[in-house]
Amino acid sequence: MRQRAHRPDGDYSFGSNLPFLVDSPQCVAQAIMTRLKLQAGEWFLDLDEGTHYDGLILGHNTQATRDLEVRGRILETPGVQQISDYISYVDRGRNMTVLATVKTLYGTTDLAATL
Repeated sequence: MRQRAHRPDGDYSFGSNLPFLVDSPQCVAQAIMTRLKLQAGEWFLDLDEGTHYDGLILGHNTQATRDLEVRGRILETPGVQQISDYISYVDRGRNMTVLATVKTLYGTTDLAATL
């Protein structure tokens, strides 16, 4: 697995002599974060690809579906073997925070995402 490392602001970095993440837990963690941030219908080549925020994560009565959607997106990421620990909560500002420990092909990584 190989990915261009994101800059500190979370955007992709391009150009010569910039780092790549190769066969590492950090590489898989970055792929997970990219998949979680991609909203369904956002990628013009495959409108079905992406995280289904509308109706499954955001809105009323999504307690039963939001964790299923996030866990599914994590588990379907290439390089992921299993989720060891998973906790999520929604704060008063309606931000969903996910904390997870993920076992990858290359080792274990911890995730912290606010969606």
